[in-house]
Amino acid sequence: MIRFHHLSNCVQGRNRSERFLGMWRWVAALAGFAFLATLIAASPATRGDFEGDSDVGGPLRAGSVTFDASRGEYRITGGGANMGNQTDAFHFLWRRASGDLTLMANVRFLHPGGNEHRKAGWMVRQGLGPSAPYADLVVHGSGLTSLQYRLAEGGATQEIESKISMPETIRLVRLGNTFSLWASRAGGQLEPAGSVEVPLDDPVYVGLAVCAHDAEALEEAVFSNLSIVGGRPEEERDQAVESRLEIISVDGRERRTVYHAEKRFEAPSWSRDGKFLLFNSDGRIYTLPLEGGQPRLLDTGEAIHCNNDHGFSPDGRWLAISNSPGESSLIYVLPASGGKPRQVTERGPSYWHGWSPDGKTLAYCAERGGNFDVYTIPVEGGKERRLTDAPGLDDGPDYSPDGQYIYFNSERTGWMQIWRMRPDGTAQEQVTHDDYANWFAHPSPDGKWLVFISFDKQVKGHPPNKDVMLRLIPTAGGEPHVLVKLFGGQGTMNVPSWSPDSKHLAFVSYRLLKP
Repeated sequence: MIRFHHLSNCVQGRNRSERFLGMWRWVAALAGFAFLATLIAASPATRGDFEGDSDVGGPLRAGSVTFDASRGEYRITGGGANMGNQTDAFHFLWRRASGDLTLMANVRFLHPGGNEHRKAGWMVRQGLGPSAPYADLVVHGSGLTSLQYRLAEGGATQEIESKISMPETIRLVRLGNTFSLWASRAGGQLEPAGSVEVPLDDPVYVGLAVCAHDAEALEEAVFSNLSIVGGRPEEERDQAVESRLEIISVDGRERRTVYHAEKRFEAPSWSRDGKFLLFNSDGRIYTLPLEGGQPRLLDTGEAIHCNNDHGFSPDGRWLAISNSPGESSLIYVLPASGGKPRQVTERGPSYWHGWSPDGKTLAYCAERGGNFDVYTIPVEGGKERRLTDAPGLDDGPDYSPDGQYIYFNSERTGWMQIWRMRPDGTAQEQVTHDDYANWFAHPSPDGKWLVFISFDKQVKGHPPNKDVMLRLIPTAGGEPHVLVKLFGGQGTMNVPSWSPDSKHLAFVSYRLLKP
């Protein structure tokens, strides 16, 4: 519109003097062509599914974009001395987006030769400044494929390399703050090469980047078969895994696998007599002898959409489960040997986490009015009691064996830490004070230890497929120490998993299988 306004002024001015009539006709013609060219260059049709394109970092030579709608191909020309270190210079075709993303494309350089460090690929960037934090998946001129990232404004660029050189297809996945690299050879399957946590605030700039890695040069790359999908991809949420149900001694010296399978199962808990373990998989509950063997399906009646929040009563006679008959999880109680479940909570979502030592009260996490807090309710049902009201998430309540405390995790101080309170919700105090995100604290039956699972503090929630630690801290006070490091997360240890004699813990570790 601004350009059109200026052009109209010029056309009006040409009539001020007949002496300049010919000159103005010539200028107007040129201006018309210039305006038309500008309009075409700025047209959304030339950018396909993207909003804009920019020369980030002021490269010496300007880049450009053309889009072939009939072939679904983007041809991007980019200059720039580098895309890395503390500052970047490249051409960027972008759109704004929020949330989880899966970005796929075939990519190839149009011309042979050029700098071996030239780059073309997907980028998710905090802003259009030259030093903005970002994560990208780029193919280099040499064939190297890597996930590059900058954690903070003006920080150094780091990278994770794929073993696949000059791939045909690349995929960059963003799940929360986790970015993952996938690549495939021609005709091959996509293979994961690693992931990293990069904290970026929504909305972010998402698009295709090309850098010549030579201030005097321009490089061209062609992107085809593009896919930009929002939300968590099914294959990432339900990534094929091998699950291992393991037992480890409290001193860390003994560790053994009791059962493994090429499917996802979760959240082991120990029977009160110490003879078998319990876990969930595909909405059902299974028992497993301590010495191993084959799992046995536990009869839970109509409750066939169970999640990983379940556990035995102190006397071992009853089992609390969390099951979703509709959209929300509700809490039920049934005989430990199986049978018809009895609904306890009327409102959802409600997720069971602990029995009081006398077996009369259940502690759980529930969302009410847009906030997740800790609640208790009589095991026979009735009115629930809210124990926490801090903004943000309070989760994972479990009673100390003497009934004096409820331990829980809360993000009220910035990231998830372990807290405790009296059973009536009073005297809330922080237990851990460190740089990890700590979840699901469970006191040992003898009351001496507290075990919990620790994520990197940048991880949001307690997702699967993460490098995590199980850590121990004396309940009498002291510093946490690492019991075991593993690949896990969601499903590793959600519920009480101590052996009755307090000498061992059960947990689940995972191994990603090829997609």
